[in-house]
Parts: sequence; C-alpha cells; structure tokens
Amino acid sequence: MPNRVNHPAPPPGALVTGHFRRGPRYAIHREPGTRDWLLIYTRGGHGRHGHAQGEFITSPGDLVLVLPGTRHDYGTARGARRWELLWAHFIPRPDWLPWLDWPEVAPGLRHLALRGHESAPRLARRFRDVIRLNAGPSRQREALALNALEEILLWCDLANPRRETAGLDSRVRRSLEFICGHFAEPLPVARIAAHCGLSPSRFAHLFRAQTGETPQRYLELQRFNRARQLLEFTQEPVAAVARSVGFENPFYFTLRFKRHSGASPRAWRRRHRPGAR
Repeated sequence: MPNRVNHPAPPPGALVTGHFRRGPRYAIHREPGTRDWLLIYTRGGHGRHGHAQGEFITSPGDLVLVLPGTRHDYGTARGARRWELLWAHFIPRPDWLPWLDWPEVAPGLRHLALRGHESAPRLARRFRDVIRLNAGPSRQREALALNALEEILLWCDLANPRRETAGLDSRVRRSLEFICGHFAEPLPVARIAAHCGLSPSRFAHLFRAQTGETPQRYLELQRFNRARQLLEFTQEPVAAVARSVGFENPFYFTLRFKRHSGASPRAWRRRHRPGAR
C-alpha cells in the first residue's frame, strides 16, 4: 500500500517545478491538496493516480492535471519498477483557464493522453525547458519558464479531444487554419478578419474571447514554433529562417525569438540540434 504520510505542500510561488526518477516505493499523499494547480507528465515507467472511485495508471506521454483543493494521491504504479515524471505546481494566468478544460477522470482530476501524438516529443522537450529555465540564474527565470509552460498548454489544447466540443466558433476555427497556413506572409488582423467574414474589431474580440490570445500573439506563436523546428532540423541560416516565418528583419526576429524562447536562435540551435544531448 502507498505511504499515507501527509506530505507538505511545495513552497508558495507562481511556479515550482521538478524532474523525478523514482522507484517502486514512491508515493505522495496530501489530503487537502494544494492551492495551486499541479501538472504531471509521465516520461517513463508508470504512475498511479488515486481518487475517491479508485485509481488510474499513466504511461509515457500521459499528462495529469490536479486542480486546487483536490487530494493528492499519486506515486509509482503497483508492479512498476520506476516512474519518471516532470511536474509543475503553477498558478495559471486568467487567459490559460480555457486551455485547462481537459477530460475529467474524477472530480478535480483531469487527464490528457499524448501517446503517439505528433506534438508529444516537442512537449517533452519544452517541459524540460520549463524546469531548466525555472532553476536558472537569470533574473527573469520565472517569467521565461512561465512562457515555456504557456506554450506547453497551447500544444495540449490542440490535442485536447474536448476542444472542438467546447463551442469554438467556426469562424475562429477557420481563422486558426488560415493563420497556420499563411504565417510566413504579412498577416494584419484585417486580412484574417476578411477571410472569416468579420470586421477587424469583431474578429479580434471573438478570437480573444474564445482562444485566450490575441490574433497577433497566436500568429507569433505559430511563427516561432516553426522557427524552432527549422533551427533544430535544418542548417538554414538564421536570416533565411526568419524570412521563412514572416520576418524580413533578422535582427527583430532574433529579439522576438529570444523573448519567446529564452535563447537566441543560434543558442537554441546549438542546444537542441540532434545529438546535442
């Protein structure tokens, strides 16, 4: 049976993170839960998550959200030799909340399975970035780590099976597809709005209300997601990468990339190219 000692909560803060590799006896129990949210990503082995009706087992690629005030009862799954987990206690920004509407396993316990999903490898790398940035020496470490966590939650939202049934307006869906298909081109809000048959002001309001992001912010996220892929898997010069994602000025691209990713394009390429780890 798991250890029923009531473990203390982590220190308060906007973000507390960690990467654990634990053996078969690992178990955590916090009867009152915590005041923040807990995100757990299973990277290896198998985890166990208990709730009032029983428990469920996680495998590599599974994510679990534990809501504030929900009992913590988790550990290495029975019969498993190990559990490797990346975790983050966090206080979500208000505009993150729509992205956290995952399928519910039990009251206060949500689950998203990314096994085999195309975004799973990228998400795992980004989660390690969250932990690394949050433990780094930079004065802006928490802000950088929260920025990386926001990207993870966006990728999770794309994989969320409830996303389409959550009432997303068809015009917003059309705009998302348009942005993803044309992000290398100049995309003022008026052009995207015209594609959806809306005025710029009505479109901007509807887009923000349904996605939690401004159209410009979402466009920039798509551009930098693609830029990171090109930097990791091609040898294209930074200036060429910048042009391919819609930035004619490579110096401005570098400035914005560093703000989003916590490193310059060249530093990102050195750190993430295949074989660098």
